[in-house]
Amino acid sequence: MIKKPITLVVACALIDSDNRVLLTKRPAHKTMPHFWEFPGGKVEDGETPEQALLRELNEELAIKTEKSCLAPFAFSSHPYNKFHLLMPLFICRVWQGTPTPQEKQEMQWVQPNKLTDLLSLPADRFLISMLQDLL
Repeated sequence: MIKKPITLVVACALIDSDNRVLLTKRPAHKTMPHFWEFPGGKVEDGETPEQALLRELNEELAIKTEKSCLAPFAFSSHPYNKFHLLMPLFICRVWQGTPTPQEKQEMQWVQPNKLTDLLSLPADRFLISMLQDLL
């Protein structure tokens, strides 16, 4: 068995007052382009997942929230070609500001029953199913 490095990425299901979930589309210039995903990103050295998520939400969507507003929900463990992804998913229903894409990515609020209609990353599919069961 070939060992792959583990990459820790954190993600957030932002849920609005209508129970819609925010997804963003990976831009063409990034790896795995054109897939829809939960906002988030890599955890940097010395960061906790929560710290990374607060930073990523601000960098990607220009919103702020607090650690106390992040509820751990589930995680995905998925093998990709060059690495193994470990991704905790948090739920957040409270934030300040209006989510506005800062990296020119597309963004969409999606009803839970429509989440599987969008092309999502393999690691997200299990999490989407669990989120649909919750909502």
